[in-house]
Amino acid sequence: MPLTLEDIAKHAGVSRATVSRVINGDANVKEQTRVRVTEVIQKNNFQPNIAARSLAAGRTNVIGLIIPAGVSAIFSDPYFPLLIQGVSSACNIRDYSVMLWLAEPEFERRMMRQILHSGLLDGVVVASMLIEDPIVQALHDSNKPFMLIGRHPSLDVNYLDVDNTNGAREATLHLLRLGHKRIATITGPQNMIAGHDRFQGYLRALEERGLAFHPELVAESDFSEPGGYAATRRLLPHHPTAIFAASDMMAEGAMRALRDAGLRIPEDVAVVGYDDMPNASRVTPTLTTIRQPTIHMGIQAVNVLIDIIQNPVSYKRHTVLPVELVIRESCGTLSK
Repeated sequence: MPLTLEDIAKHAGVSRATVSRVINGDANVKEQTRVRVTEVIQKNNFQPNIAARSLAAGRTNVIGLIIPAGVSAIFSDPYFPLLIQGVSSACNIRDYSVMLWLAEPEFERRMMRQILHSGLLDGVVVASMLIEDPIVQALHDSNKPFMLIGRHPSLDVNYLDVDNTNGAREATLHLLRLGHKRIATITGPQNMIAGHDRFQGYLRALEERGLAFHPELVAESDFSEPGGYAATRRLLPHHPTAIFAASDMMAEGAMRALRDAGLRIPEDVAVVGYDDMPNASRVTPTLTTIRQPTIHMGIQAVNVLIDIIQNPVSYKRHTVLPVELVIRESCGTLSK
């Protein structure tokens, strides 16, 4: 049976209240008493009950990370491990723990009440949500501090995002500067804000250069490599000379489809991705892409959320991080 505060107090020869003050870092405890209690705690590997500490202190130092994208996507898309790495590292530095909710989206939505009212979480980070995701509405209606990674189009909530629209615009403009006129795009899901914003950036670049929009040069997909492959197969009959894929995974799928069709990259079709995942510099040819600071996004989201938890304010925090065009081999350099 695990030790209780009463057991620790008995072994240390102090009161239960003194043990509680030591555990919670109360400065008004004599140093010799603190040392004696700490030695008993360490000797017995005592771990305070999180729920009990929550009731006593009002905080658990636990942050929930919800990624309503499906378990398979979390483990197959390199974006999510990098994001989780950033969240985890920031929590470690700030002496917080992370509770990662791994479940299919519909299950997570049914469990939302339990997540919000379990008493185990001080706050929540939500990443990769749908535009009208009920998880966000439930959080908005609650008193639980939360941060979105990705802006919300209608609710005034705390969020951190990257400049997806301008990033996609720069990717498309780069292809236009190389002389391409028939630029196709493989979009992300249009019910996700990142997919929507990156498509808008593509459209904005065409508009700035006075080029007509051709619906047949647009294929919606799901940010995955197989999705990029299938989308490219749909685009090839319309003879694009370049493809902007709204994720590196889809860009890799596009490159595989182009090779299977007997086309050369970039001589026949140029390719640009988005994310700058580690594999972008390893594929052949190396991938021109838009670099977003994925790990830093996780770090920054946690830091802002903890600040909100510790220093509540009435206004909402909106942070937009810049992105960067990284030019490699998949676009070539010659105008067509």
